[in-house]
Amino acid sequence: MKRRDFIKILGGTLVFPVIEVPKLKGQSPNHVSSLSSHEARYYKKLPDRRIQCLLCPRKCIVGDKERGYCGVRENRGGKYISLVYGKACSIAIDPIEKKPFFHFLPGKNAFSMATAGCNVNCKFCQNWQISQVRPEEARSLNLPPSKIASLAYRYMAPIIAYTYTEPIIFVEYMLDTAEQASKLGIRNVIVTGAHVNPEPWKDILNAMDGVKIDLKAFTEDFYRKIVRGHLKPVLNAIVAAAKSGKWLEIVYLVIPTLNDNMDDIKRMSRWLVREVGKDVPLHFSRFFPMYMLKNLPATPVKTLERAREIAMSEGMKFVYVGNVPGHPGESTYCPKCGKTVIKRVGYKIKEIHIKNGKCEYCGEPIPGVWS
Repeated sequence: MKRRDFIKILGGTLVFPVIEVPKLKGQSPNHVSSLSSHEARYYKKLPDRRIQCLLCPRKCIVGDKERGYCGVRENRGGKYISLVYGKACSIAIDPIEKKPFFHFLPGKNAFSMATAGCNVNCKFCQNWQISQVRPEEARSLNLPPSKIASLAYRYMAPIIAYTYTEPIIFVEYMLDTAEQASKLGIRNVIVTGAHVNPEPWKDILNAMDGVKIDLKAFTEDFYRKIVRGHLKPVLNAIVAAAKSGKWLEIVYLVIPTLNDNMDDIKRMSRWLVREVGKDVPLHFSRFFPMYMLKNLPATPVKTLERAREIAMSEGMKFVYVGNVPGHPGESTYCPKCGKTVIKRVGYKIKEIHIKNGKCEYCGEPIPGVWS
């Protein structure tokens, strides 16, 4: 599929990746930046037309005409409403490696989408223009679930990725889209911080084929000060994802002075080996000055390399260096014979030596979703 062809269906306007979607050809002004009135899931009614949201660990108690912490779910007379259902503010076709998924259909494209909003406030957010705003502040398009699925199918993207912001906050939209996509043989993956409660997380896992979780640090202090969330729910979500049997990968963005303590990284690696196993891919990604942390330097490559060495010494089999194009740590190596089974440069796949899920050289099984 050529990028030019994909742009045509969107009226000739698309930024790659999209941070704000311009008005589409043929859509009237009330189709752009309008709010949804779709009833939300995961809440309970309280006296005096109040409700309690049960989607994420905040469990916001929301009065009539008020919104939850995420800003995209509103109480209207005792009925909780998702304001972003069917309202995509970001869409693009990305290589699956960009998410990053390294053991899930390598080399394939993912139709990537998001709505405005988030349920945490990471000071290092790279998409803060759409995650840290109210839905009425982001130009959005009316793209119902069936339309998203049909676009992915038409342009031969075998995967839909729910990404860019926090898909948890548009859970209704995501689940309905995943259902439509599955009918067309399209797989679904979520890219999430996993700050979520067990019940909705179970429903999300049932609808997904792959899960990429950002484990932002391994201390509660970091989550409280830098993320404005909590660590424990994320750890619980990681364990649940591993037990679900869905493909799981973990990303740890290494931020100088904040979460680059090697003792914490060693503890995290040991926890991952114990709780999710040695086969889960672990990505140590390079931080660049962003949003509210522009005062910090980019992560030294040696710091990433040291983190990778520690994780591998603790038993992790597939540990990667991210955001350093051309680094040997981008590629996948057979844990038995040591040969390169997937050679990557940035988001490009140069070589694949995996056949029927096994190393072509020695026959060692390489965990992942390969076909």
